[in-house]
Amino acid sequence: MVTGATAAAVPSRSVIVTGGLGDIGMAVAHRFALEGASLLLVDSRADDGGAAARLIAAGAADALALVADIGDPLAVAHAVDTACDRFGGIDVIVNVAGMMIYKPIAALDAADWRRVIDVNLIGAALFIGHGLRRMRPGGCVINIGSVHARRTSALVAPYAAAKAAMVSLTRSAAIEGKPLGIRVNAVLPGAIDTAMLRASPNIQSGEEVIDPDDIGQPDDIAAVVAFLASDSARFITGEDVVADGGRMGRL
Repeated sequence: MVTGATAAAVPSRSVIVTGGLGDIGMAVAHRFALEGASLLLVDSRADDGGAAARLIAAGAADALALVADIGDPLAVAHAVDTACDRFGGIDVIVNVAGMMIYKPIAALDAADWRRVIDVNLIGAALFIGHGLRRMRPGGCVINIGSVHARRTSALVAPYAAAKAAMVSLTRSAAIEGKPLGIRVNAVLPGAIDTAMLRASPNIQSGEEVIDPDDIGQPDDIAAVVAFLASDSARFITGEDVVADGGRMGRL
């Protein structure tokens, strides 16, 4: 299902944001909208048109939302085809989509592992593959990882493993993307004020305590993404940038 409005002019850049209806995804999309980009929001949830309308009101040349299971290769291909057909190509892909389940490793079954890895890793890998095949030179991919890729806590092993793999995938894709003129980087957020953080059983139980000063906002991550997608970051590729307010750096 597609919702949105038809572009009236050629946009400066075309951008795909997975998990585009989530807190970080919408912040990222809004940041690009301010630059006049055309935006495809890919999400497992449907948009009633409100998100696309808000982005166009913010300055986007065009915006639409597409419901897709990003672990499904056909759904990913359809999303990329939609962006290319509607916008004339792809300049930026931001892989934001993510999900967590909270179980001890001893209680996880194969379906649990596949569900988390499909969303957090396979979906990003599929979009990266399409990007390397079809993105215009000068384009870039930005993967939203997590500090769990480096340091983690109990009950989130599949998520941490998938995000660690995403960091490795970022390096590999950057190597393969360089001769194509395509950069690939990752952002590793810490605690960000999102529905996912607020729903965490570890937070609700008090097992994990976060100082309010260490909780960032989705716009903080969007700002890092905007920099990495800009010409100012033209010499940066294959990197994973931690954005956690310094929490992980303290002893």
